This record gives sequence, C-alpha cells and structure tokens, in this order.
Amino acid sequence: MMKLLFQWIFLGLVLQLVLVVSASDFKRLNIWPMPQSVSYGHRTLYLSEDFEISTEGSKYPDTSGILKDGFSRLLAVVHAAHVTDGNVTHFPQSLLLKGIHVVIFLPNDELQYGVDESYKLSVPSGGNPVYAHLEAQTVYGALHGLETFSQLCHFNFTTRVIEVRQVPWSIIDQPRFSYRGLLIDTARHYQPLQMIKKVIDSMAYAKLNVLHWHIVDSQSFPLEIPSYPKLWDGAYSITERYTLADAAEIVSYAQRLGINVLAEIDVPGHALSWGTGYPSLWPSKDCQQPLDVSSEFTFKVIDGILSDFSKVFKFKFVHLGGDEVNTSCWVLTPHVRNWLKKHGMNASEAYQYFVLRTQKIALSHGYEIVNWEETFNNFGNKLSRKTVVHNWLGGGVAERVVAAGLRCIVSNQDVWYLDHLDTTWPKFYANEPLTNITNPKQQELVIGGEVCLWGEHIDGSDIEQTIWPRAAAAAERLWTPYEKLAKDPRQVTGRLAHFRCLLNQRGVAAAPLAGPGRVAPEEPGSCYMQ
Repeated sequence: MMKLLFQWIFLGLVLQLVLVVSASDFKRLNIWPMPQSVSYGHRTLYLSEDFEISTEGSKYPDTSGILKDGFSRLLAVVHAAHVTDGNVTHFPQSLLLKGIHVVIFLPNDELQYGVDESYKLSVPSGGNPVYAHLEAQTVYGALHGLETFSQLCHFNFTTRVIEVRQVPWSIIDQPRFSYRGLLIDTARHYQPLQMIKKVIDSMAYAKLNVLHWHIVDSQSFPLEIPSYPKLWDGAYSITERYTLADAAEIVSYAQRLGINVLAEIDVPGHALSWGTGYPSLWPSKDCQQPLDVSSEFTFKVIDGILSDFSKVFKFKFVHLGGDEVNTSCWVLTPHVRNWLKKHGMNASEAYQYFVLRTQKIALSHGYEIVNWEETFNNFGNKLSRKTVVHNWLGGGVAERVVAAGLRCIVSNQDVWYLDHLDTTWPKFYANEPLTNITNPKQQELVIGGEVCLWGEHIDGSDIEQTIWPRAAAAAERLWTPYEKLAKDPRQVTGRLAHFRCLLNQRGVAAAPLAGPGRVAPEEPGSCYMQ
C-alpha cells in the first residue's frame, strides 16, 4: 500500500511539473544539464541522410581525430534508439539540416584543469543549405556542444527520420565549476576495462569532466607498478589487474572525451594490500597498517609509484588520500615506537610527518596535491599551498578551507556519496558547494565537487544504476549557473526523468528516479513516469 502511495505521489509531481513547464512554454525543453542561455522557436528541421561535419575556418587541425570521433559518437547516439528508415528526399531543401559547421579557435588539444569548455550552438530555422553552427575555444568545448546538439534530436515515428524541433535554437554555455567529478573504486571490487570505459562514456553525456580513480586500498592493489613489480601481488587474483598500458588506455580514452583522470593512492592508511608483495611496508606481520612511517623503504616505494604515475596520469593533480588513519600500530610496534621516541614525535606528529613528506615527493614529480580533509583538520596550516582539500565528512569544512586560502573539492558524504542508497536524487541536486561562502575570492577557491561511488557493494553488475541518475542531479548543480538552477528539485523531475530514459536508450543502465538509489521499477509503466 505504501509503495502504491509513493508511486502516485511521484506521478503527481511529474504531472505537476508538466503543467508548470507548459505554462512557461518549456514543455519540451529536455536538455541536461541546463545550459547557461537558451532561446528557441517553433519550427522543425530534418536531419539529412548524409548529415556531415564542416570545419571550414576552424584553427583546430584535429590531427588526433578527437573532433572526428566526437562527431561519430553524435551520429551513433542520435540513431541509437530506432532504425531511421524514413525517406527525407521529399522534404524541401530548406527544411533539411545538411550538417553542423564547427569552428574551434585554439589549435591544440591539451587537456588540463581549467581548460575552456565553453561553446555557442545555433540551429537556424531555414536556409539553402541549412547547417547548424557550433563555435568553441577548444575541441573540448566543441564536444560539449555536440552532446547538447544530440539532445535536440528526436525520432519521428510517423516520418521515421531524425528531426530537430523548436528551431531556431541559440545556446550559449559554459560550466559553473571547472572540476566536476565522479569517483570509482577498483580496490573493493575490480571493474573491467570495458566497464570503466562505459562509465566514462556516460560521464560525457552529463558533462562531468574528472574521473577520480581510487585504484588501490586495503583490500587489493590491482595496478602494475614497474618500479616495484610485486605490489600488484596484492590484487584479488592474477586476472583482476590493470597493466600500466591498461591505465594509459583509460587515460587516453577519457581524454578524448574531455575527461581528466585523477589517480589516487591513499596513504598512510588504507594500504594493507601493499604489504602482500612487500611485507616490510607493514609495521609488523601482526600489525599491518598504516604503512611503516619509520622505514625509508616506505617512501622509496611511494616515490617509485608516483614516478610511474607521472608517465601515465597527466592530470596536474594526484590524490594522496590521508583519511581515516589509525596510528595505534605505530605505537604498539617496538621498532616504530623507538623511532618515534628517537625523533621526538608522538603518533599524531608522525601522521603529519608522513603526509607532508609524501606531499613533497608528489611535488617533485610535478604534481599538485589533493588530500582528504582529515589532513586539513589536523594540520591545515602545515599543508603545501598547492594542496586541494577534499571535503567528505560533512558541512562547514569548505568554508574553513577557503578562509585559510586553500582550494577545496566538495563531496560531503551525507548527500554526495552514491553508495549511500538512501540518499535520493533531490538531495544530490540540492547540495550547494558554496553554502555559507559569500566572499567572491573564497568562492573561486572551491574548484568544484565530486560524487563518490565507494565499491564495497559495487561491481560490474550494478555500477551504472548506482551512479545514474543521481550523479546527473549533481552534474547539473556543478554545470548550470546558480541562478538557473531549480530552487525546488521537484521542478526538474520530468526533465531528469527524460535524461534517465535517454541514458537507457544509449545503453546505460540508469535506475528509476522514484525511490532510493539503485532501485528497480516497482511495476509496469512508462520509463518517464518511474
């Protein structure tokens, strides 16, 4: 009875939304995330059978084929839902959309934090021939524009062709935050290479741009480290591993979609698996973590890992963890305890020493650093000024971090942890990274946010439906200008339901909106009403 009541309440919200949107003539404006500026008309164009891309006047040579591949993906997703076997030749030429003219102003395709992701997209209402027009500073802005264009395309069941409704379109767009992340955890459960690529594909649909790869943890060490080849002895099995070439493939695949990969090694805690191949990294056989702070070998291994990382992970940041460190092993293990006494440190000071020394190693390899918030909470004034503090424990941390002049990523676990299945999508949507931060200079230090998918109960069988559609709710929060965001998440229920169904059509196993995370459909019914 309660399930049925919940369904009727949800259906009522969707119908209420449709009525409100209709009153504003936004009934069919189903773009996610919502762009910065949108205007549109009431005419329809039809995609030509030989719909093409033109780059005349563009300064980007596309020698790497990023734009070409992006256009191929556009055609694939536009035609994914149905067989387009209609005949467009009987339409007047003035109603046939011949192609899209893409002009990119910068010639290089280096992908780094802060790259210009803006674009301008226009679709005229007629002409001879008729071309959509897309302008961007970089190829990565152009990729976002192509994604938005794909969401303007619809299959007509009468004509059996793809049409672009509500022309003319004029869209001006850019992200609100430069860092829009998703964390995946391949230590608690191994994720196959193809599944990681599917996640990357789906991130691009929602304009997320950082894959935070929590590669290793206490349970397993699946990544090959050539400098210390026994480290991946800590993998679950000989087949549940990533070669360094696999990692390079993930980075390259993501980069071609405009997504950076943030690699993480979490130290000194969360590192028990390291000792499977190198037991001397443990304080003792019976007390196995945190890593042995008294051993120079520990820091040589970290240096080797980061040296190997620097050859593959080209993002300017590396994540060094630093969370949930229980230092009791250091106090209980005689040789570590003696080392602490010799150096005049207690366990808390040794934790600080470990984090700061690891930061210096990362800096020596050209990285800037991300650390979990415990490092700031315990010794924030000692952290490198090149540190980004990753907030996860709760509210109020981001405002203290930026007040101290450091940068911050927001991932507060009460609303942006995807493995918390009881956190519903409206809470993801409503979470505001700049809460109580009113100083404009301090606001700039919040570089963005990230939704986190910890993998204790996540493998290839349920990863997509645990991520989507709730991650999309956060994605709009991070992309769309604050003044354009819905003040009440219920106002976007219908539009998010449409995006969820679009993900399904593209082969992404996004769960229904109604109910908690990863929920199955309650009963037969339309995708748009679930």
